[in-house]
Amino acid sequence: MNEHAGSLGILRNLESNDLVLVAGAVALAWLLASALRWVLRHAAESAPLRLRLPILRLIPLLRLAIGIAALAVIVPILVEPTFQNVVAIVASVGLALAFVLKDYASSLVAGVVTVLEGPYQPGDWIKLDGTYGEVKQIGARAVHIVTAYDNEVIIPHSRLWSKSISNATSGSHSVLCVADFYLHPDHDGEAVRRRLVEIGKTSTYLMPETQVSVVAQEKPWGTHYKLKAYVKESRDQFDFVTDLTLRGKEALRAMNLRFAQAPYAEVGRE
Repeated sequence: MNEHAGSLGILRNLESNDLVLVAGAVALAWLLASALRWVLRHAAESAPLRLRLPILRLIPLLRLAIGIAALAVIVPILVEPTFQNVVAIVASVGLALAFVLKDYASSLVAGVVTVLEGPYQPGDWIKLDGTYGEVKQIGARAVHIVTAYDNEVIIPHSRLWSKSISNATSGSHSVLCVADFYLHPDHDGEAVRRRLVEIGKTSTYLMPETQVSVVAQEKPWGTHYKLKAYVKESRDQFDFVTDLTLRGKEALRAMNLRFAQAPYAEVGRE
């Protein structure tokens, strides 16, 4: 075995203790990455609100650093660190990734770009490839998104090259929420606008010192109102929309307003 390895010109004459060191480095890197992820996620959950997202952002950066450190330890054990050997390894790895693992390599490269550029971070709410949810983990190959229905969707980073990404939070704790109301066109629109603004301002989910706005749009079957407000914590966005919808509907009923009844369904329109 040692003679065959030496004949390759790149690999060292490996002994059994070298193989043990390689296996130990791989196992240690995996255990360290898993432990750091567990510790940081629990620290983020117990930390003050303003520190939760910064702590979560450390996870992919530290995992990337651990992987690079593991490679820095393993490669000198396996390969004689000469200039010619380094060039040969880089060329061989590049060809293998290009012809055998093109899609996987594309996801790996996109994962590094994601970590460095930060189009989304753990804790952000994004819409990617038709899926909307909270970013739970940024892995080496894919991003893990948990939807409002508690489904974990794993999307390869390679989607970054061809798909648009909608980031609702962009590192913020808040997100803009919209509650929709549909009324018969014969009513006092200004009175409705003022009442809906009051509903938004009195919600316990509203982020302090933010504006509440109402947008109205006339439709063939009635008037469409959008009550827009920022929620204090992005995880409460669906509870916030429910609160605005139910209390808004009750307030509109108290004003003796008629709700619209569309005779047909609109598809693909806002």
